[in-house]
Amino acid sequence: MTSGVNGGFATIDFETTGLFPGRHHRAIEVAVVHSDPDGTVTGQWETLINPRRDLGAQGIHGVSAREIIAAPIFEQVAGQLIDLLSGRVIVAHNATFDMRFLNAELDRVDYWRPDDFVTACTMRLARTHLGGGLALADCCDAFGIPLVGAHRASADALATARLLEAFIASGTSDRWRQMLDSAPLWEPYPGERAQWLARDAVPPASLTFLDRIVVRIPDVSDTEEQAEYLSLVERCLLDRYLSEHEKDELVAFADRSGIGRETAMRLHRDYFTALVHVAWADGIISDEERADIDLVAALLSIDDGLVIDLLSAPPTKLTSPANVVLNEFVLAPGDEIVLTGEMTRVRSDWEADLRIAGYVPKAAVTKRVAVLVAADPDSLSGKARKAREYGIPVVGEAWLRDLLARA
Repeated sequence: MTSGVNGGFATIDFETTGLFPGRHHRAIEVAVVHSDPDGTVTGQWETLINPRRDLGAQGIHGVSAREIIAAPIFEQVAGQLIDLLSGRVIVAHNATFDMRFLNAELDRVDYWRPDDFVTACTMRLARTHLGGGLALADCCDAFGIPLVGAHRASADALATARLLEAFIASGTSDRWRQMLDSAPLWEPYPGERAQWLARDAVPPASLTFLDRIVVRIPDVSDTEEQAEYLSLVERCLLDRYLSEHEKDELVAFADRSGIGRETAMRLHRDYFTALVHVAWADGIISDEERADIDLVAALLSIDDGLVIDLLSAPPTKLTSPANVVLNEFVLAPGDEIVLTGEMTRVRSDWEADLRIAGYVPKAAVTKRVAVLVAADPDSLSGKARKAREYGIPVVGEAWLRDLLARA
């Protein structure tokens, strides 16, 4: 395999679902920064990667399942990644970690690559030449290099590239030219390619999914279909959060049932009106009820005027609008609950509290399970996929906390 001709450096950083590549954890974001032989930064690239599994400790990397849903899988980013690394010295802070994930992901797509990777590790250079802390932030502080947005691949990769530039300028190694001359060219990747998707390019979660419902029938008079749609809306609003999966499910149901945009909006208004009437049942609307009402209004795209009218005074007659059936989701003692994802509390603690409250925590999702509690309601985990397949509500950790507070 031919070698590069002073192609420069390619600094990489992976964000991952965990620490152990291969069968256990996957890459969820990668960034590459190109530098000239003197360390001058010449280009930057980044993309999220859909691992088709749970995202692990989201509090660390800050990547949400909503962002990942639209991202390409590794097979689709491998081609450009290989192009960006070919003929260059690969640089990383703790290069062993990043190279293990790079190799594991390339093994998954059965890509043959050179055995003679040429790599440089800024953490090892810091150990030799700086002393003190070896964390990326510590090393950057030693040179006065800003590190904004740590644990985002693009931020860490750029800071590492700047660190490399500082090391080169300080003459900490006389091997740079030799390394650059020996960096191998890689074979082109033959698989499918997709556009890279950076975090900032992810479409923002919309407050409404109504504009995605195709207007097919101007009005729907089949009350059974309307009741089924409202029942689905209520299930989706169980934790007062509409995940991207739930939005898709509502759109798909409306499409299958021939429910057009106007009909869906009317049903939402009827549901919302009934909800406010329930809140007025005791003659007052508490701050907690008002916050809940405002949130549902935003999720269902209720007109501000209607919200103001309904909240201005108690209705003269507390009745639900016609054709609206409100089936409150209530758990009963003995109901089975499954947890998934890395939550803010140890899972065994949650499960212990559930048992005290009379519920039955389970490890696997079956049709008997009443609800799945996910660290991220948009979770891509196998449990979440199975729950959606069975029509089991998927809710967030806040819902679980409220449930146990009422127990």
